[in-house]
Order: sequence, then structure tokens, then C-alpha cells
Amino acid sequence: MAMAASVTDDLESELLRSYLTLEAIDTNIFRAPSVNLWHPVAGRFVYGGQVIGQALIAACRTVKEEQHVHSLHCYFLIGGNAKKNILYHVDRTRDGSTYSSRAIKATQDSVPIFTMQASFKLEESDPLKHQYVMPVVPGPEELIESYDFLQSQLENEETTKEHRDFIKRILEKQMHIERRAVDPHLYHGLTQGEPRRYIWVKASGHIGPDIKLQQCIAGFMCDMLLLGAALQPAVPGTKVGFMASLDHSMWFHNPFRADEWMLYEIECPQCGSGKALCTGRMWRQDGVLAVSMAQEGVVRSAL
Repeated sequence: MAMAASVTDDLESELLRSYLTLEAIDTNIFRAPSVNLWHPVAGRFVYGGQVIGQALIAACRTVKEEQHVHSLHCYFLIGGNAKKNILYHVDRTRDGSTYSSRAIKATQDSVPIFTMQASFKLEESDPLKHQYVMPVVPGPEELIESYDFLQSQLENEETTKEHRDFIKRILEKQMHIERRAVDPHLYHGLTQGEPRRYIWVKASGHIGPDIKLQQCIAGFMCDMLLLGAALQPAVPGTKVGFMASLDHSMWFHNPFRADEWMLYEIECPQCGSGKALCTGRMWRQDGVLAVSMAQEGVVRSAL
């Protein structure tokens, strides 16, 4: 099942109609209809990346066109209910000539489920600059797409019925995000390894030139891959009782296109006491560091 075979080329319109759809109901209040909310396979709550992306969409609608987000910091307070609308309340904390700040609160039934602090800035240049060197890994053209790899596992006689049913449920979900792991067996929990992973990611189809939309889509897709690195040292087949994001931060360094391949470098420096810290970097194919992120989440073993 190739991801690209079943998606529309007009990805921008598709995302705005579905996962990132918001309705303006007042000057600083936006609504995400429940019909467009999504929770992952085996997940209990609305996908955290969708809430991040929608909150950033709401904030972007209140700032100057020439200002773009450079950092955001989020807390997931309560798991979102996919059967109820989400309201996003934007507080225009500060508007400056270079920097502007926004505070965003997401609620369901008047109860806060999520908060975000986001800072926007005007683009500027400075001769003082440096960055880490991009990891050397095989390119995306050399690797198998995640959906195709999972499809191959359905044909593997060693795949258990339980795992086969789980894979079928995953394949039925349409995320519009392509993923190609450098080590797909480790990424999909079939082998044991260090808490570090490299995955090429991009949005399927074409997205327009809107920088803000590119950043919102990056927020949408980065949340789905971070916490999984915490499970890689575990023996394959280890049952996880509960996983959920607690907080999430992103720093946007350089322009990028979310519909072009980026290398997502992820590591988990610490896991224990029912939670894990994971950090990540997204690299453009030309070696430029585009985004950095960090996330702490609940990771509990099944009892």
C-alpha cells in the first residue's frame, strides 16, 4: 500500500479541509469541528500533533504576515475527546516591530486541555552563525516507505494474528505523511536497539509557498515520532500500558518545505519513573538545520 497512490495532489486544500481546519467564531477564538479530529490507532485521545498544528494555525491568524513563529512551548493538560469540538482562544500578549508573542489555550466544554506559548519574529540576517553537522545516513530514495514496510509484514508468515490486525488498522488510516526509517525494523519495534532513530519525513503531495502553513504542518507531523524512541531499548513485544505527550517545544531555525524530504533525527537521553524525554532535529536535504524539538511524555509499561 503505497501512501502516494491514494492522496490528492492538492494537499494544502486537503489539510485545511480536514486535520488543520479551523472556523473563526470571534476575533481571537477559533473552533476545530469534531468531525475533523483524529486519534491514532490504539490511542485514547485526539492526536497531539493535530492540536499543536491547530493552535499554531490559530496564533498565525493573529500576527503580521511578515512575522513567523521561531519558538513554541506547549503543555498537554487533559487528553482531547475526538467527539467534541475544540475551541482555541488566542491572547495577543505583545505586538512588537520585530517580535510578537501569543498565548493559546485549547478548551472542550470550557475545560482547558492544552496551552501554548508562541513567539513570532521578523526575518533578519547576522554574520554570526553556525550549526551542527547533519548525520550521514542513506537518502530517502534508498529506503522503503513505512506503509510499504508494514504491508510486507502482513505477508510475513512469522507475523502474529494480533500484530497483523494492528497493522491492518494502521494501514486504514490516511495521515498524508510519508515516513522512511533508516532502520525500519527498529522503528517498527521488531528489533531492539539504542534509543536513537533517523527517519526521512515529508507531507505527501504539494503544499503552497505559505511559510506559516509549512511550520504548522511540521508541528502536526513531528509529534507522532518522538516518544517511540524511548521504546527501542525494550525487548521486542514488550507491552506498553500508556503513552501520551506531556509537553512539547519547537524552535524554527531556517525556512523549509514540509512537502520535501527532511531527515528527522530523534534520541531519548532518559526514560524512567513512567516518563521519557525525547529530543529531535529536522534537517533539510542540503544539510541545513531547519527545526529542533523536545518532548517529555508518559511512558508506562503494561502491568
